[in-house]
Amino acid sequence: MPAPSDDQDKTRARSTAIVLIVLVALLVVAGFLALPLLAEFSELHLAPGLGLKTAAVISFIITIVVLVVFAFAAGDGLIGEIQFMIAGFFSFFIVLWLMIAWIF
Repeated sequence: MPAPSDDQDKTRARSTAIVLIVLVALLVVAGFLALPLLAEFSELHLAPGLGLKTAAVISFIITIVVLVVFAFAAGDGLIGEIQFMIAGFFSFFIVLWLMIAWIF
C-alpha cells in the first residue's frame, strides 16, 4: 500500500507536468503567431544591407576559422570539448550572421 506522501508526490508531479505542457503549447502558439511580425521585421531592417544569404556564407566561414583557432589554442579542445564547440558554433554563427546582415 503506497504511503500518503507518495500520492501527494504523484499529484504534484501531474499538476507540474500539466502546467509545463500548457506553457509549452502557449509558447508554440505565440511563436507561430509571431512569424508574420518577424518576417516583416526582417524585410524592413535586414534586407537593405548585405543580404541574409551572403551574410550567412561570410558568417559560416568566420565561425569555422575562429573555432578551429580556439580548438588548437585549447590543446585537446577539438576532441574533449566538442559538445561545447557545437553549441558555441551555433550561437556564434547566429550572432555573426544577423550582425553582418544588419550592419553591412
